[in-house]
Amino acid sequence: MQTILLISPYWKESHRWMVSSVKLAELWQRLGYRVIVACMGDGGEGAQNAGRRTASIGRRVNVEVLSETLTIYRKKDFFLKDPWNYGIAFGCSGMVRRIVRQEKPDHIVVNKVLFWTSLSLLSLRLRGHRVLLLTDALVGMTWWPRGRVPRMAAALYAWTIGWLILGAASRVVFFHPQPLSLLRQLGIARKSRVIPTGIDPLPFGKQVTSDRLPVTSDLPSKLETRNSKLVITYLGRLESVKGVDDFLAAAAPLTEEYPRVRVQVVGWYAKPHPLVKEYERRVTFAGLREDIPQILAATDIFVLPSYSEGLSNALMEAMASGCACIASDVGGNSFLLQNGISGFLFPPGDREALRSHLHRLIEDPAKRKAMGEAARKRIEETFSWEVVGRRYREFFVEHA
Repeated sequence: MQTILLISPYWKESHRWMVSSVKLAELWQRLGYRVIVACMGDGGEGAQNAGRRTASIGRRVNVEVLSETLTIYRKKDFFLKDPWNYGIAFGCSGMVRRIVRQEKPDHIVVNKVLFWTSLSLLSLRLRGHRVLLLTDALVGMTWWPRGRVPRMAAALYAWTIGWLILGAASRVVFFHPQPLSLLRQLGIARKSRVIPTGIDPLPFGKQVTSDRLPVTSDLPSKLETRNSKLVITYLGRLESVKGVDDFLAAAAPLTEEYPRVRVQVVGWYAKPHPLVKEYERRVTFAGLREDIPQILAATDIFVLPSYSEGLSNALMEAMASGCACIASDVGGNSFLLQNGISGFLFPPGDREALRSHLHRLIEDPAKRKAMGEAARKRIEETFSWEVVGRRYREFFVEHA
């Protein structure tokens, strides 16, 4: 059995789930690989790992053996809150080098560029190791935080350290297409390719039970009855870059215009949060939840209003669940959604456009149903793990 060392900013922390890493590790295990994860964090509240904590390999490093094919190494970090959302863990590169010496992985993969953990790529390359770099976005180039100072800092970091990391990588895999002119400018066009993370669509859109009615069809019926609620959902963290303020400003007033409309926000947020205080009388804030398939099965309209985005796992899950999806036209959203067919796109920050799309879908159940079916089909044909798994297997064989 071959081993993949996956270097990720985080794993499953309450404030910072690194969903792409979690999903890729699961996919790679299904393909027959053993996965070792090196990340930051402490595995505390929200980690949701039932693993067995074992001996340390260094100062402030926790180790969890979750199964024969999954081990997690965590380096304690200092986290800069929103709008930075950035962790710093001194000694992280040293931890990674020790893992490489101890585990001797067949493949070394760094997920996400510009996070602190990606600095270990430079250290490994200086020691002669081949390192594959995966990322869904180029922070400071195609992905931006909100706020003038964070944007300036991101750009400076991107075109200095970030450029070095991209140049040092043996191969670069993007989860969605990037501008070819930018890749040429960075000098990485020839060693770059696109392989999405994808998802396993089986847990979504199948037989699930909501808190209202059982749904037994292959695609949820979305409970189209006169007296049922029409549910609009945002799923993700309450961070400034996610545009949740725009979603709430556009969607919350609809609960007064349409009494049967229910608006909910599902995901972690720092308490107290100003948006919760402002909207809690009209909007349900569900917090961090594990029953995402059930939540999406009972969702009619899903909204992703981000100002910057990579390849959103939440959006893929909503599409697989047959939700009518509305997303901002940034990052990988237009790669996932075909505007007007499998979803609606709108300019980031344009609350009126978002509200218009919501009105359209509330008033037009046939359009909701058609979009949900088209979204599910697109996931199955292009982004399912059956399709994506073959591409990753070929990629690792090619670069063995």
